[in-house]
Amino acid sequence: MWMIPGAPERKFHQPEGPALQVTDGTVISGYASLFGRKDQGGDTVQKGAYAISLKAMAAAGRGVKMLWQHDPTQPIGVWDEVREDATGLYVKGRILTEVEKGREAAALLTAGAIDGLSIGYRTVKAERDGKGQRLLSELELWEVSLVTFPMLPEARVAAKGDSLDADIWADLAAVFEDARLSLARR
Repeated sequence: MWMIPGAPERKFHQPEGPALQVTDGTVISGYASLFGRKDQGGDTVQKGAYAISLKAMAAAGRGVKMLWQHDPTQPIGVWDEVREDATGLYVKGRILTEVEKGREAAALLTAGAIDGLSIGYRTVKAERDGKGQRLLSELELWEVSLVTFPMLPEARVAAKGDSLDADIWADLAAVFEDARLSLARR
């Protein structure tokens, strides 16, 4: 295994189907990451990758942050439950409508204008599988954001219209991969 220096990374992901649930306009739940699934950046998160990070945060009395679009200056709620299960990283929390961006996020979620989740993390341990794919075995989870554009085409709650052309998603994935590689070289 090799270690990657501390550059922050983000994964935009959500499984097929109604993964992100919205209750009363402010309570949300769903999977922010799936185990064993290759993303368009060529990474696969392995089962147990979040365990050490979640345990360390709990011991320190800290939690995973809920952000708007990965912006650290815009927390919009609280994740009340963040855990690994057989499927992936499950999250459940509350959007705080007392915060301006929280009100906006709740309205956009309810209207179906946004429907994605994305994780922000630092890779602690990973290895290559010989096909250029990174197998992520230990991640330091920092935050889970509500986002407009998840990286994967299936990273949505439910289709509200026609899906985007696959070339657009490939181009977007290439931009994120270029940025990740640039940060990793620093």
